Amino acid sequence: MRHVEILAYPDIQLLDVSGPLQVFASANDFRMQAGEPAPYEVAVVAASPRIRTSAGLVLETAALPVHGLEINTLIVPGGWGVNAACEDPELVQWIVARSRDARRTASVCSGAMLLATAGLLDGRRAVTHWGRCAEFARRFPAVRLEPDPIFIRDGNVWTSAGVTAGIDLALSFVEADLGRRVALAVARELVVFLKRPGGQAQFSQTLKLQQSDERFDRLHGWIQDNLDGDLSLPNLAARANMSPRSFSRHYREATGRTPARAIEEIRIEAARRMLEQGKAVNQTARRCGFGSEETMRRGFLRVLGTNPRDYRERF
Repeated sequence: MRHVEILAYPDIQLLDVSGPLQVFASANDFRMQAGEPAPYEVAVVAASPRIRTSAGLVLETAALPVHGLEINTLIVPGGWGVNAACEDPELVQWIVARSRDARRTASVCSGAMLLATAGLLDGRRAVTHWGRCAEFARRFPAVRLEPDPIFIRDGNVWTSAGVTAGIDLALSFVEADLGRRVALAVARELVVFLKRPGGQAQFSQTLKLQQSDERFDRLHGWIQDNLDGDLSLPNLAARANMSPRSFSRHYREATGRTPARAIEEIRIEAARRMLEQGKAVNQTARRCGFGSEETMRRGFLRVLGTNPRDYRERF
């Protein structure tokens, strides 16, 4: 039996708590249906018996356990109440002491701020919700913040990105504890279509581009559906009902990149997804429109600092 504690405090993000909680519960269901004992015992703990989440739902919680009793995993979620929680010295000190009892300590979303306030991330690599990265970097300069990954492990401390990344983090724990077969079964049960590796970006390149200017939203969707088609400047301009010169200027003003660079980034993102699913490098290069493995390799090195074969091996 692996004991897991999920910390709660006022105005916590509900999904930061319920996402990991459901992953462990589903892992229990899977093993018990196979006639085996439940592998996890999970408790939501807090300084108060009832905690109101930022969504308005009230959680009934167990009392904060005393220190000295060993546990498998301590999870510290985030939410709108995290700044106030960071100002609670008793809660911060509890996290410090309880982390010593835990085999691994983890945060979800902005819960990384609580771990950083507790000094548990000093000198470590860490990630948090992309929307809090600038604030985090200002407040905690001793932490080696990386804004992109879904989750990061540094020693026995794990941090994860925004909200649903807590599900990815918990799935990685299940895989480490019980094996890939159980983790994939839980992912299927939760209708998580892709069990994302930690190094995957927090949100898609196409989404980033769509946030810049809605004039090109339809074009970006068409590009994704036609990565192996004619993505030349004249063809893109024609689809946008502009001249090539006008299209290049307006697109760069809207997105901060040239059309060629944006297409390369979209192709690399699509290639990453295929490689993570185990597709062959040559097949990926062809379907994503790179033309050759060498062209894809140069793009990967330029954007990701690694080549496609090493990326496929890693993930």
